[in-house]
Amino acid sequence: MVIGCCTIKLYLPTAHSLKNKRGILKGMIARIGREFNVSIAQVGDQDIWQSALLAVVTVSNDSAYAHGLLSRVVEWIERHRPDVEIVHIQVEMI
Repeated sequence: MVIGCCTIKLYLPTAHSLKNKRGILKGMIARIGREFNVSIAQVGDQDIWQSALLAVVTVSNDSAYAHGLLSRVVEWIERHRPDVEIVHIQVEMI
């Protein structure tokens, strides 16, 4: 069993309040969870308007598949969310 975890640090330049930030993240988190069948949550920077730290997790029996899936999530954010900038990505296989 392999657990793949990807932490994604985001910069949200269009967020002007915490309420606005939640609105941006809520739809994105829901769509990623549905489309890729992964667990995803905001795990840091809750009180910073223009910053968010997301964790995306998947479980598989193949580490290459888990790494590929997490890479596709990052690519999806880059392609479909031009209002969000990815600052840092860290992928771990456990």
